[in-house]
Amino acid sequence: MDIAALIAWMVTALGGFYMLGTWIRRGGVRQQQSGTSRLPAPVIFGHFALAAIGLVVWIIYVVADKSALAWTAFGLLLPVALLGFVMLARWIPVYRDRAAVPATPAAATAQGADASVPAERHFPLPVVLAHGLFAVVTLVLVLLTALGIGGS
Repeated sequence: MDIAALIAWMVTALGGFYMLGTWIRRGGVRQQQSGTSRLPAPVIFGHFALAAIGLVVWIIYVVADKSALAWTAFGLLLPVALLGFVMLARWIPVYRDRAAVPATPAAATAQGADASVPAERHFPLPVVLAHGLFAVVTLVLVLLTALGIGGS
């Protein structure tokens, strides 16, 4: 089960890296000053940092098989999940408004971002859904492993 959790965590991380890269490339950091982006940079980067640290702890757990490491990884996943839900709640209105203000190529800046369109509007729905689904699976598998259910 620990390897299944590792695989799920890595798939989740790939989706997260893709969305983080999209957000940065589309001007999310610059949009913080103008208020265009609904996703605060501290929430995004905190989510990323805690998830990355947790993944490193989990990899060490898989190698060392120490229960304290499993519980540490699970403890790190709890705020990651909370921040993820915060971002999801703030992203949903942006996704719903996508038809109201379509991104036009003519309005794009030299960096490839339209200043009036939130950077997170460019997150593909399948990536957001898969990231969330794999995140839940990861959280459950890590908890079950920490509890000693299913063997490690």
